[in-house]
Amino acid sequence: MARDVIELLQVAGWLPSPLHSSIASTDTSPPGRDLHIIGISMGGMIAQELSLLIPDYMASLSLISTAPRLVRTIPFIENLRNRINMFIPRDIDVQLEEIAHRLFSTEWLAQEDTENEDPTKNFPTNRDRFAAGELQKRMDKAGFTRKGFTLQAIAAGWHFKSAEAIKRIGDVVGRERICVVHGTQDRMIDFHHFGMLREQLGGDDGGVQFKVWEGKGHVLVWEVEHEFNTFLEGRFEKCESMNR
Repeated sequence: MARDVIELLQVAGWLPSPLHSSIASTDTSPPGRDLHIIGISMGGMIAQELSLLIPDYMASLSLISTAPRLVRTIPFIENLRNRINMFIPRDIDVQLEEIAHRLFSTEWLAQEDTENEDPTKNFPTNRDRFAAGELQKRMDKAGFTRKGFTLQAIAAGWHFKSAEAIKRIGDVVGRERICVVHGTQDRMIDFHHFGMLREQLGGDDGGVQFKVWEGKGHVLVWEVEHEFNTFLEGRFEKCESMNR
Protein backbone atom coordinates (compact mmCIF):
# COMPACT_ATOMS: atom_id res chain seq x y z
CA MET A 1 0.00 0.00 0.00
CA ALA A 2 2.91 2.36 0.63
CA ARG A 3 4.06 1.79 -2.95
CA ASP A 4 0.53 2.57 -4.12
CA VAL A 5 0.81 5.90 -2.28
CA ILE A 6 4.09 6.64 -4.05
CA GLU A 7 2.53 5.90 -7.44
CA LEU A 8 -0.43 8.15 -6.61
CA LEU A 9 1.91 10.98 -5.56
CA GLN A 10 3.81 10.60 -8.82
CA VAL A 11 0.61 10.75 -10.88
CA ALA A 12 -0.42 13.88 -8.95
CA GLY A 13 2.95 15.45 -9.72
CA TRP A 14 4.01 15.65 -6.07
CA LEU A 15 6.85 13.18 -6.56
CA PRO A 16 9.20 12.81 -9.53
CA SER A 17 9.12 9.70 -11.66
CA PRO A 18 11.52 8.02 -11.36
CA LEU A 19 12.42 8.98 -7.81
CA HIS A 20 15.68 10.80 -7.12
CA SER A 21 17.15 7.69 -5.55
CA SER A 22 16.44 5.61 -8.63
CA ILE A 23 19.49 4.31 -10.46
CA ALA A 24 17.86 5.33 -13.73
CA SER A 25 17.54 8.95 -12.66
CA THR A 26 20.05 11.46 -14.05
CA ASP A 27 18.91 14.24 -11.70
CA THR A 28 21.77 15.03 -9.32
CA SER A 29 19.99 17.76 -7.34
CA PRO A 30 18.83 16.76 -3.85
CA PRO A 31 15.11 16.00 -3.49
CA GLY A 32 12.92 18.62 -1.89
CA ARG A 33 11.28 17.87 1.44
CA ASP A 34 7.80 18.98 0.43
CA LEU A 35 5.49 16.22 1.69
CA HIS A 36 3.68 16.34 5.02
CA ILE A 37 2.73 12.72 5.71
CA ILE A 38 -0.12 12.22 8.19
CA GLY A 39 -0.94 8.62 9.04
CA ILE A 40 -3.92 7.81 11.26
CA SER A 41 -4.54 4.31 12.63
CA MET A 42 -3.72 1.85 9.82
CA GLY A 43 -2.71 4.89 7.80
CA GLY A 44 0.04 5.40 10.37
CA MET A 45 1.25 1.89 9.67
CA ILE A 46 1.35 2.65 5.94
CA ALA A 47 3.16 5.92 6.75
CA GLN A 48 5.85 3.94 8.58
CA GLU A 49 6.43 1.86 5.46
CA LEU A 50 6.40 5.00 3.32
CA SER A 51 8.96 6.74 5.51
CA LEU A 52 11.49 4.00 4.82
CA LEU A 53 10.94 4.31 1.06
CA ILE A 54 10.96 8.10 0.51
CA PRO A 55 12.37 9.72 3.68
CA ASP A 56 14.22 12.43 1.74
CA TYR A 57 10.97 13.80 0.36
CA MET A 58 9.26 14.18 3.73
CA ALA A 59 8.93 17.58 5.35
CA SER A 60 7.16 16.00 8.32
CA LEU A 61 5.80 12.67 9.54
CA SER A 62 2.80 12.58 11.88
CA LEU A 63 1.91 9.19 13.38
CA ILE A 64 -1.59 9.46 14.84
CA SER A 65 -3.35 6.80 16.94
CA THR A 66 -1.18 4.06 15.49
CA ALA A 67 1.31 1.35 16.43
CA PRO A 68 4.63 -0.12 15.28
CA ARG A 69 2.97 -3.53 15.68
CA LEU A 70 -0.10 -4.66 17.56
CA VAL A 71 0.49 -6.39 20.88
CA ARG A 72 -2.05 -7.89 23.24
CA THR A 73 -2.78 -5.67 26.24
CA ILE A 74 -5.73 -7.61 27.68
CA PRO A 75 -6.08 -11.21 28.92
CA PHE A 76 -5.84 -13.88 26.20
CA ILE A 77 -9.45 -15.10 26.47
CA GLU A 78 -10.87 -11.58 26.35
CA ASN A 79 -8.70 -10.74 23.36
CA LEU A 80 -9.80 -13.92 21.57
CA ARG A 81 -13.46 -13.15 22.29
CA ASN A 82 -13.12 -9.62 20.92
CA ARG A 83 -11.54 -10.85 17.71
CA ILE A 84 -14.21 -13.49 17.18
CA ASN A 85 -17.00 -10.98 17.84
CA MET A 86 -15.68 -8.78 15.03
CA PHE A 87 -16.78 -11.36 12.49
CA ILE A 88 -20.03 -12.64 14.03
CA PRO A 89 -23.21 -11.09 12.57
CA ARG A 90 -25.02 -9.13 15.28
CA ASP A 91 -27.95 -6.76 15.60
CA ILE A 92 -27.11 -3.39 14.10
CA ASP A 93 -27.73 -1.58 17.40
CA VAL A 94 -25.17 -3.81 19.11
CA GLN A 95 -22.66 -3.31 16.29
CA LEU A 96 -22.99 0.47 16.37
CA GLU A 97 -22.60 0.59 20.15
CA GLU A 98 -19.46 -1.56 20.09
CA ILE A 99 -17.86 0.40 17.25
CA ALA A 100 -18.63 3.75 18.89
CA HIS A 101 -17.15 2.49 22.16
CA ARG A 102 -13.91 1.45 20.44
CA LEU A 103 -13.54 4.66 18.45
CA PHE A 104 -14.58 7.45 20.82
CA SER A 105 -14.41 8.41 24.46
CA THR A 106 -17.59 7.91 26.47
CA GLU A 107 -17.68 11.59 27.43
CA TRP A 108 -17.53 12.80 23.82
CA LEU A 109 -20.24 10.40 22.63
CA ALA A 110 -22.66 11.82 25.19
CA GLN A 111 -21.98 15.46 24.30
CA GLU A 112 -24.36 17.57 22.23
CA ASP A 113 -23.72 17.45 18.48
CA THR A 114 -22.47 20.81 17.19
CA GLU A 115 -21.09 19.69 13.81
CA ASN A 116 -23.37 21.86 11.68
CA GLU A 117 -23.46 25.64 12.04
CA ASP A 118 -27.24 25.41 11.67
CA PRO A 119 -28.37 23.88 14.98
CA THR A 120 -31.59 22.58 13.39
CA LYS A 121 -29.48 20.18 11.31
CA ASN A 122 -27.63 18.68 14.26
CA PHE A 123 -28.33 15.40 16.03
CA PRO A 124 -29.08 15.18 19.76
CA THR A 125 -25.62 13.79 20.58
CA ASN A 126 -22.32 12.95 18.92
CA ARG A 127 -23.23 9.28 19.29
CA ASP A 128 -26.35 9.86 17.17
CA ARG A 129 -24.40 11.62 14.43
CA PHE A 130 -21.82 8.83 14.33
CA ALA A 131 -24.55 6.17 14.16
CA ALA A 132 -26.29 7.97 11.31
CA GLY A 133 -23.05 8.29 9.36
CA GLU A 134 -22.19 4.65 9.95
CA LEU A 135 -25.60 3.52 8.72
CA GLN A 136 -25.28 5.70 5.63
CA LYS A 137 -21.86 4.19 4.92
CA ARG A 138 -23.25 0.67 5.16
CA MET A 139 -25.90 1.46 2.58
CA ASP A 140 -23.08 1.62 0.03
CA LYS A 141 -22.90 -2.10 -0.68
CA ALA A 142 -20.13 -1.68 -3.24
CA GLY A 143 -17.89 0.49 -1.09
CA PHE A 144 -18.42 -1.19 2.29
CA THR A 145 -18.03 -4.96 2.02
CA ARG A 146 -17.33 -7.80 4.44
CA LYS A 147 -14.28 -8.68 2.34
CA GLY A 148 -12.86 -5.17 2.60
CA PHE A 149 -13.44 -5.08 6.36
CA THR A 150 -11.74 -8.46 6.80
CA LEU A 151 -8.73 -7.56 4.67
CA GLN A 152 -8.27 -4.28 6.56
CA ALA A 153 -8.28 -6.16 9.87
CA ILE A 154 -5.73 -8.63 8.51
CA ALA A 155 -3.48 -5.87 7.14
CA ALA A 156 -3.44 -4.02 10.46
CA GLY A 157 -2.90 -7.22 12.43
CA TRP A 158 0.02 -8.29 10.25
CA HIS A 159 1.78 -4.93 10.30
CA PHE A 160 5.12 -5.33 12.04
CA LYS A 161 7.93 -2.86 12.55
CA SER A 162 10.63 -3.96 14.94
CA ALA A 163 12.26 -1.61 17.43
CA GLU A 164 15.24 -1.44 15.07
CA ALA A 165 13.00 -0.47 12.14
CA ILE A 166 11.31 2.28 14.17
CA LYS A 167 14.72 3.60 15.19
CA ARG A 168 15.73 3.64 11.53
CA ILE A 169 12.64 5.69 10.67
CA GLY A 170 13.85 8.28 13.16
CA ASP A 171 17.32 8.18 11.65
CA VAL A 172 16.31 8.58 7.99
CA VAL A 173 13.39 11.00 8.34
CA GLY A 174 14.95 13.03 11.15
CA ARG A 175 13.46 12.88 14.62
CA GLU A 176 12.78 16.60 14.75
CA ARG A 177 10.42 16.12 11.78
CA ILE A 178 8.36 13.40 13.51
CA CYS A 179 5.45 13.67 15.92
CA VAL A 180 3.52 10.86 17.61
CA VAL A 181 -0.01 11.55 18.86
CA HIS A 182 -2.46 9.40 20.84
CA GLY A 183 -5.51 9.64 23.08
CA THR A 184 -5.36 7.96 26.48
CA GLN A 185 -8.85 6.47 26.06
CA ASP A 186 -8.13 4.91 22.66
CA ARG A 187 -9.85 1.51 22.73
CA MET A 188 -9.08 0.64 19.11
CA ILE A 189 -5.27 0.85 19.34
CA ASP A 190 -4.45 0.85 23.02
CA PHE A 191 -2.39 3.73 24.47
CA HIS A 192 0.33 1.18 25.28
CA HIS A 193 1.36 1.34 21.62
CA PHE A 194 2.08 5.06 21.96
CA GLY A 195 4.59 4.15 24.66
CA MET A 196 6.22 1.65 22.33
CA LEU A 197 6.74 4.28 19.65
CA ARG A 198 8.00 6.82 22.19
CA GLU A 199 10.58 4.42 23.58
CA GLN A 200 11.75 3.15 20.20
CA LEU A 201 12.08 6.65 18.73
CA GLY A 202 14.39 7.73 21.53
CA GLY A 203 12.08 9.00 24.25
CA ASP A 204 11.17 12.53 25.22
CA ASP A 205 14.72 13.83 24.81
CA GLY A 206 15.35 12.22 21.41
CA GLY A 207 13.96 15.04 19.26
CA VAL A 208 10.55 13.59 18.37
CA GLN A 209 7.49 15.55 19.54
CA PHE A 210 5.01 13.44 21.53
CA LYS A 211 1.48 14.71 22.07
CA VAL A 212 -1.00 13.05 24.45
CA TRP A 213 -4.70 13.91 24.55
CA GLU A 214 -5.98 12.97 27.98
CA GLY A 215 -9.37 11.27 28.08
CA LYS A 216 -9.77 11.19 24.30
CA GLY A 217 -10.33 8.22 22.01
CA HIS A 218 -9.12 6.89 18.68
CA VAL A 219 -10.61 9.51 16.33
CA LEU A 220 -8.85 12.66 17.48
CA VAL A 221 -9.62 14.41 14.19
CA TRP A 222 -13.25 14.47 15.33
CA GLU A 223 -13.09 14.62 19.13
CA VAL A 224 -10.64 17.54 19.24
CA GLU A 225 -10.94 18.75 15.66
CA HIS A 226 -9.91 22.38 16.04
CA GLU A 227 -7.12 21.78 18.55
CA PHE A 228 -5.84 18.90 16.43
CA ASN A 229 -5.73 20.99 13.25
CA THR A 230 -3.99 23.84 15.05
CA PHE A 231 -1.41 21.41 16.40
CA LEU A 232 -0.67 20.04 12.92
CA GLU A 233 -0.47 23.51 11.38
CA GLY A 234 2.17 24.42 13.94
CA ARG A 235 4.07 21.25 13.11
CA PHE A 236 3.98 22.01 9.39
CA GLU A 237 5.29 25.55 9.89
CA LYS A 238 8.10 24.33 12.13
CA CYS A 239 9.20 21.57 9.78
CA GLU A 240 9.00 23.74 6.67
CA SER A 241 11.29 26.26 8.35
CA MET A 242 13.95 23.53 8.54
CA ASN A 243 14.14 23.55 4.73
CA ARG A 244 15.11 27.21 4.50
